[in-house]
Amino acid sequence: MIKKNIQNQFTDYGTISTILGKGTYFNGTLSFKKPLQVSGEFEGEIISEGFLFISEGAIVKANIKANTVVVAGHVTGNVVALERLEMQTTGKVVGNIKTAKLQIADGVIFDGSCEMIQKAN
Repeated sequence: MIKKNIQNQFTDYGTISTILGKGTYFNGTLSFKKPLQVSGEFEGEIISEGFLFISEGAIVKANIKANTVVVAGHVTGNVVALERLEMQTTGKVVGNIKTAKLQIADGVIFDGSCEMIQKAN
């Protein structure tokens, strides 16, 4: 028997308990409430009031609307982050973004326009 040591990743928004892992492909509309990590490929639409983490190596072709979005992978599509959008060093976003707070690390590739919005109450 092989035991895997799975470590939960913690965020300011709770533990990431759902992961679309590497090698996973999902097509459609995805909605969720608890923090979610995408490490594989996703195509479609993502709608949530929660936290979305797109990890390094992930490929997402979707319009995204979530409370907080962290991008370390590749996103093609428009992103609306009602509270915060963070683009990490390995992140690439091709599309327009709207957010209340924006953090862009050195090395990020961003091709699109940015609109700053009021944080939702």
